[in-house]
Amino acid sequence: MGDDHESESLKILRLLTNRYAFAEVAALVATGVCERTRSNDEIAQIQQLCAFGERLLDLDAEDFGIADSATDANVENSVADMVSGDAVPDELVRRSLASRMPQSPKEDDRGALASLRPAFGLLLEVIAARWMRRETSDLVSALHIASEYLPLLIWEPVLGHAADPALMLASVGGDGSLWGQMDNRACSHSKPEKSAAGRALRVSAEQDTGWRSYLDRQHSSVAAAFGVCAADCRHTCTVMTRHSAEDQERLEAACRVAENFSDSALIQLRHSAPVGHGFGVPSPREVMDTWMHTREHLGYREPAVLFDDGFVLPGLPSLVSALAGTAIVPDTLIADTARALNTALS
Repeated sequence: MGDDHESESLKILRLLTNRYAFAEVAALVATGVCERTRSNDEIAQIQQLCAFGERLLDLDAEDFGIADSATDANVENSVADMVSGDAVPDELVRRSLASRMPQSPKEDDRGALASLRPAFGLLLEVIAARWMRRETSDLVSALHIASEYLPLLIWEPVLGHAADPALMLASVGGDGSLWGQMDNRACSHSKPEKSAAGRALRVSAEQDTGWRSYLDRQHSSVAAAFGVCAADCRHTCTVMTRHSAEDQERLEAACRVAENFSDSALIQLRHSAPVGHGFGVPSPREVMDTWMHTREHLGYREPAVLFDDGFVLPGLPSLVSALAGTAIVPDTLIADTARALNTALS
């Protein structure tokens, strides 16, 4: 009877793992579900993987790349806190670093400031995971993040980075540039965009707290500023003109599509969800219907979005790839974390 109970418990844990229910698995193993079949060291390892998987789902990018993921995690970590030597496997940690925002201006690994392509791959995987779990408010939140940073993804090929403040002066400064000039009315940036643009040129010299404040509050405004430079500028300055005519044409066309995506009915669903200004949560049918309407509208400017690529929101990876100028496919980092968790549960 006891073995049957343990087998049934393991089956439930596997079902939860395959649904990426990392928090639930971490809590269940802490309450004795694995009490007779797992040591504390093994349970601690399970909780480490659960904490790591949950951080990926939550896009908790500041804590990516940390082997001890259970410390200060939002999942049950009581056993992991009692054990030493437990850690997330090195390969998973290394892969997550590519999407991490460095928490100090002098960090060698620039993560998502070097390139947003890995982060967008992870975003696509998160969107698919949230769809599978029918967590539509979190799905819409992830879509909103994607819409905010699309302009930087578009600009990355010509900048050579994703608006890394350490490199920004060389990329947007110099004679003839209006970037970050608060009092220059010729620049089409809003005051918040001008403030963020100017801060991006200086923040690498600030302390860690100022750096993290910039990333939290102003980096997305820098992305918006790049969108304005390409698609909505009334007085084009050398931020644009230093690039070839071909690049300028691509930037303008792609940023107009990104602007349409940001203003679309799909992204506006965020204001009906708890993460926005109301309390209604869109149903999966409402999300899909809204996406299909948005997709049709975007297709006039970027036909790639009309390609049926098999994604949960058909055409979304194709749209992102077309705007990025390179293939962006959903990552498998969350799925591989779940696979490692299933192995740890065996």
